[in-house]
Amino acid sequence: MTAGGGNQLISVHPEELKFIFELEKQSFCDLKVINNTEHHVAFKVKTTSPKKYFVRPNTGVVQPWDSCIIRVTLQAQRESPPDMQCKDKFLLQSTIVPPNTDVDDLPPDTFNKDSGKTIEECKLRVVYVPPSSAQGNLEDEGLVSATRSPDANSALQRLKDERDAAVRQTQLLQQDLDMLKRRGQRKGVRGFSLMFAAFVGLIGIMVGLILNLLLSSPPPTVPQND
Repeated sequence: MTAGGGNQLISVHPEELKFIFELEKQSFCDLKVINNTEHHVAFKVKTTSPKKYFVRPNTGVVQPWDSCIIRVTLQAQRESPPDMQCKDKFLLQSTIVPPNTDVDDLPPDTFNKDSGKTIEECKLRVVYVPPSSAQGNLEDEGLVSATRSPDANSALQRLKDERDAAVRQTQLLQQDLDMLKRRGQRKGVRGFSLMFAAFVGLIGIMVGLILNLLLSSPPPTVPQND
């Protein structure tokens, strides 16, 4: 069975694992597993290259009509695959389990087809994305969320917040300046107001340039601790 809505028990999104591939750097992709039934459903993730990937959690139980996130981390690689074509595969197995079953309570043969249970399988392929292609498609929020670490997203959000705060501060200063102008104060104060306006404008330009450079740079990749 394929990912998406093809399964009776669960749906998996996205339908393929995309990783921004850079030598000596980690990358990760998040999978959303949705339980489409009124039953408790257990799942298990397998891969053809277990040494290259960390899967957390690799086994779990999803409550009825609920969902969970599986994070698949590609470990730092020393060599690039030929033509950036990855042959790795993932398999997500799922089966119905008794109500209120905890993942620690799953018997060893839960996903054994010989046990007589109905085991559904979802196959996922792996796609490596060059950094240049990823940067050219930053508007694709699905790809961005799948390949940036939480720390990188947090740093980017802080920069955006600082930019917004600088804009608001400039607006407040401009309001104060307009109020001084309306008061029609004496010449010396008007001269001070003009200098104040020039000072505010210079600060606004410098802050804008710095934040623009920071926001336009790709966020750093933060190693993931397993």
